[in-house]
Amino acid sequence: MTVRFLAQELYRLTQKVEDLEAALSALGEGTPLQERARLEAELLQARKERDHFRTVLEAKKDKPLV
Repeated sequence: MTVRFLAQELYRLTQKVEDLEAALSALGEGTPLQERARLEAELLQARKERDHFRTVLEAKKDKPLV
């Protein structure tokens, strides 16, 4: 994987996490628990993916070019 691809994916996933967080914040009290649970699960998965790409990108940047 190239650094550029990793950076693009990290950006995309960061945007997705922000969108999901906003969607969760916007839910009203009348929202079914299933919908809230679905959004929370999707947010958890997006955060895991984002953190993974962040870690891989940092490792890739730290390696000296030989």
